[in-house]
Amino acid sequence: MRTGSEPLTARSPLRMRFWFSVWGLVWAAFGTTAFALTGRTAWAVVCGALLLVVAADLAWVVHRMRQGPHFQPGRDIPPYDPPDPP
Repeated sequence: MRTGSEPLTARSPLRMRFWFSVWGLVWAAFGTTAFALTGRTAWAVVCGALLLVVAADLAWVVHRMRQGPHFQPGRDIPPYDPPDPP
């Protein structure tokens, strides 16, 4: 049943976002290395910039995960109750 409060009570899938960031970090590093070795400087720079963005996102996700169950509840914590109507 939808209550209309889902944007306020939604949980962020940080574990999934963590693994997507790791996957992106590996591919961006591979792309940067491969393009740099083949002499395609522009593509290496693009992949390097993407590498920095993914690394920053990964750092932010790890930061949020370490803040504890208030920001990233585990499976044993029930969903938040919808806010009371004004």
